[in-house]
Amino acid sequence: MSDSGTRPSRAAILLGFAAIYVIWGSTYLAIRYAVHGLPPFLMAGTRFFMAGVMMYGWLRARGAPRPSRANWKGAAIVGALLLVGGNGGVSWAEQRITSGLAALLVATAPLWMVLLNWGFSGKRPTGRVWLGLVVGFLGLAVLVGPSELLGGGAADALGAAAVIVGSLAWAAGSVISGRVELPRSPQLATAIEMLCGGALLILTGTLLGEWGRLDLEAVEWESWVAYVYLIFIGSLVAFSAYVWLLRHVEVAKVATYAYVNPVVAVLLGWLIAGEELTARILIAAAVIVAGVVVITSSRREAVAEKSHQSSVVSLQTNPD
Repeated sequence: MSDSGTRPSRAAILLGFAAIYVIWGSTYLAIRYAVHGLPPFLMAGTRFFMAGVMMYGWLRARGAPRPSRANWKGAAIVGALLLVGGNGGVSWAEQRITSGLAALLVATAPLWMVLLNWGFSGKRPTGRVWLGLVVGFLGLAVLVGPSELLGGGAADALGAAAVIVGSLAWAAGSVISGRVELPRSPQLATAIEMLCGGALLILTGTLLGEWGRLDLEAVEWESWVAYVYLIFIGSLVAFSAYVWLLRHVEVAKVATYAYVNPVVAVLLGWLIAGEELTARILIAAAVIVAGVVVITSSRREAVAEKSHQSSVVSLQTNPD
């Protein structure tokens, strides 16, 4: 994809959207395979740290300015929330819950973002945004409610709680990213966030004793393939496509990845990993996505700008 002044072709734009829709949506399934053999915090930490090293080195080689001490401090704060809290929480939780369920829980991040932004700015949400919040949290209640509701087994409480807390951390990082001093270049900001967040994830894994549980000889090939995929395709290729799209397509259209990714994740988990696709999951997915659509369609510019800083997910966020 060229960044020249010529208007990009329709095919190039479609490829860009395919990257952020399908690749970011697939990272939840890749995480599930990766954590089957690799400790979750070390897996996520080394993944982001290596991606950050490559992106940072490439940007500096192309003349990007050296980040200031304030930039590194801001990146450490945002990286801790987005990656340690957000992606780390998802990676740990996917040892206990399916990738599709994790993706749907992560999809609630824009709901938390609205509430946190209200708390920080004091700007009360509009009636339409309140409607989106009510609908979105109703979908969350359907997803993690009692097993008697719509049939199907109840979600693992600890795993679901970890993702919900991670989504809250991801939303907090997204809101705070606009209030700390970061490099003006979104690529450079993301690179140092990945470096800082990756280092903090590795530290977290170390404190939790994950090195002692790491047996490289016992790791199956599926976990290695998923791990490499997350580094090169999930972090570098998809993010490059995201930044390119922001330069050539309306921000509001690019921001649609926020509610396409969970649908892609649920379908891929069902098709590839045989994850259960119940009436509860389908209804919850429809309700959560509807709530997010209402919010993003009424606050497109604000949500898109915050998502711009938190685009390292997969996140995503996608924390993943």
